[in-house]
Amino acid sequence: MPQWNFPEGDGLPARQLVEGTLAPIVLLDARLRHLYVNPAWVKACGLPASAFLGRTLGEVLPNLQRPDDVLFEVLADGQPREATITGTTEISSPLGQRLWRAVYHRVDLPPQDACLCGIGVEISNLRRYLDDLETAHQRLALLDAAATRVGTTLDIETTCQELADFLAPSLADMAAVGIVEEDFTGAPPPPPGFLRLRKVRGSAPPGMEWLLHQMGGPGPYVDVPRGVATRHSLDSGRPWLGNLASDELFQKVTADPERTRIFRAAGIHSLLVAPLITAGRPVGVVLLGRAGASQPFDDDDLVTIQALAERAALSIDSARRYSHEHTMALELQRALLSEPRTPHPAVEVATRYLPSGRSVVVGGDWYDSIPLPGSRTLLVMGDVMGHGFQAAVAMSQYRSLLRTIATAGTGVDKILGEFDRQVAQLGLDRLATCLLAVMDPRAGTCTAASAGHLPPAVLRAGGSIEVLWLPAGPPIGTGLGGYEPFTVRMDRGTTLLLYTDGLVERRGTDIDVSVRALESLSLPADGPLDDLLDTFLTRLANGAYEDDVAILAARQRDETE
Repeated sequence: MPQWNFPEGDGLPARQLVEGTLAPIVLLDARLRHLYVNPAWVKACGLPASAFLGRTLGEVLPNLQRPDDVLFEVLADGQPREATITGTTEISSPLGQRLWRAVYHRVDLPPQDACLCGIGVEISNLRRYLDDLETAHQRLALLDAAATRVGTTLDIETTCQELADFLAPSLADMAAVGIVEEDFTGAPPPPPGFLRLRKVRGSAPPGMEWLLHQMGGPGPYVDVPRGVATRHSLDSGRPWLGNLASDELFQKVTADPERTRIFRAAGIHSLLVAPLITAGRPVGVVLLGRAGASQPFDDDDLVTIQALAERAALSIDSARRYSHEHTMALELQRALLSEPRTPHPAVEVATRYLPSGRSVVVGGDWYDSIPLPGSRTLLVMGDVMGHGFQAAVAMSQYRSLLRTIATAGTGVDKILGEFDRQVAQLGLDRLATCLLAVMDPRAGTCTAASAGHLPPAVLRAGGSIEVLWLPAGPPIGTGLGGYEPFTVRMDRGTTLLLYTDGLVERRGTDIDVSVRALESLSLPADGPLDDLLDTFLTRLANGAYEDDVAILAARQRDETE
């Protein structure tokens, strides 16, 4: 088929107009065979014009796709239409798939039947930009979702499980998290040159759970030698990628042929190891696997997983540090509270301390019993403001100071006044609430005074509870003083109950309402005090306590005991 010749006319020749433009232009006959292609289309495709003449696009460039049905509609009704051409040509492109947007018009070019003229513009870069923008939006959405689902608590086990559950199935078919173990208490240390990982949590679809149990081998730890991918990733701080891995490549991750067979049996074909690094220090590692029909990991997956790993490392490291602090503070607090002074023999005392079930940080709650002259016993319940190790240390200071002041044997109001004055004078930077109560078995009375603390309650012999709404002065450490004593009759069989706010405080409920609710309870007043406290706590508990709970029960001993 001969090439179509441009007609010449007055002014600038039509050929010069068409061949001088940077936009690809083609002329097609009624069977969509090429009559003409301009130099711009020749340059874009990498083929000479003669390769197109008399042939369709599919015959010349089979990797380019065009909606030919749209072109036949233009020939039929003469209405111009847009069409998209996509694929690859003989010219390689860093963009991979190329994209053109073209407009086709019906034209009459004697002696030909109706023909088509197509004028296009390449929009590959714009399409790539839009695709990259969409990928970035998806990545940001994924990171935002991770921020709300990973690290919701300060518990290491929970945080690692949240991370594994988020990664699989969002970015992998299988995910496992290991934490670098630095404390070898209760277990022999790893061999020289090995790094110990504690197997924490994993996530896999139904039918693959067995993989999580077997891939790390027996025991709670994995000792990782140098030279394997996991160790290299931790030491370098960079991820390791094994797409469509061979058995030899799998063994760089597992260092164990048996575990390679386990991966194969599960259908895993690609692995990605991402280190969990914070402040330049490895805290753990994530192992991700894709199986079956899932695509191998690509560059976008790698960028997203690295960003997730950075955020997760901060959450896990925070959980580990808070857990360590919690353990230290709890051990200190228990050590201090396990040794209250022995009360006067005529007074029976039982205590409980319960750390919060929703926080890994302990508070500054404390209690004490101090024998005084004249068969009297001073009972103490206090709460230092704040949480954590520093609050526990401050609690020990306050407790020791109060013990020293109490030896003077003055009234509870004067003890609180001196306690407040000395704390303020020493410059201790934490306020504390405190309740003092002196039980006097000989007089059958109890005299109490409060420094901003919740009121005590008494359990009568019949099983009813009454809250003693005594005047509450300012907290300890303000230096304001001004505490008033309150005396109540303590008949035989009556039990005094002192507690901290964690016992009654409930989110969304006024604290006074919660305290009054104590009076709706009925408890067995006889029997051991330890049993009474267990029953009391069981009836009050509604899930985990939101704050630490300290409680002290005291009553006059029966003379027959």
